Amino acid sequence: MSVFLTKAALRALIGGLGLAAGIALAHAEDAAAPASPPPAQSDTGGPGATSTDDVKQIKLTDEQVTHFISAQADLAAIASKIQAAGDKPDAGLQSELEAIAKKHGFGNFAELDDVAANISIVMAGLDSGTGNFVDPVDALKKEREEVQKDNTIPDADKKQLLDELNEAIATTPRLEFKENVDIVKAHRAEIEKALQ
Repeated sequence: MSVFLTKAALRALIGGLGLAAGIALAHAEDAAAPASPPPAQSDTGGPGATSTDDVKQIKLTDEQVTHFISAQADLAAIASKIQAAGDKPDAGLQSELEAIAKKHGFGNFAELDDVAANISIVMAGLDSGTGNFVDPVDALKKEREEVQKDNTIPDADKKQLLDELNEAIATTPRLEFKENVDIVKAHRAEIEKALQ
């Protein structure tokens, strides 16, 4: 079982880009999976915010990614506590998380959380076969085209699918820092290994 820190990371891994306070688990195989369509969201947080839950998109550095990787062993050691806490870690667990973040070169757990979320966004968009990154908006548009061309889908179902895809396209932000793709790709094998 691997720890990928927060709900932000988990949601990003499964295609959503929302950030919420709290902690969740994700598996390395999820990190390597291609992006699935994000749920509909609204952008209410200004620059860097992508939903009411606010994923703070940041420009990653090699140092941040290597610090994130090194923190995984310590996070895995408290994985059962993290899972049990759900959305509301108690003060003791929050102190442990802060200590782990500082031990691995982060100013606080929130910074580690932001790095995890941004790594997750990129990992979610990486095709497991080719390693190519597909922005979630582009993936949604491609899926919409495929649905439009598919004559085997009943009209009512097709309309519902297209409505959902159009809403997702309208409310899903693009990856702000394209250079994050190259940084995460450079560390992809290490990230996946650390999350096993």
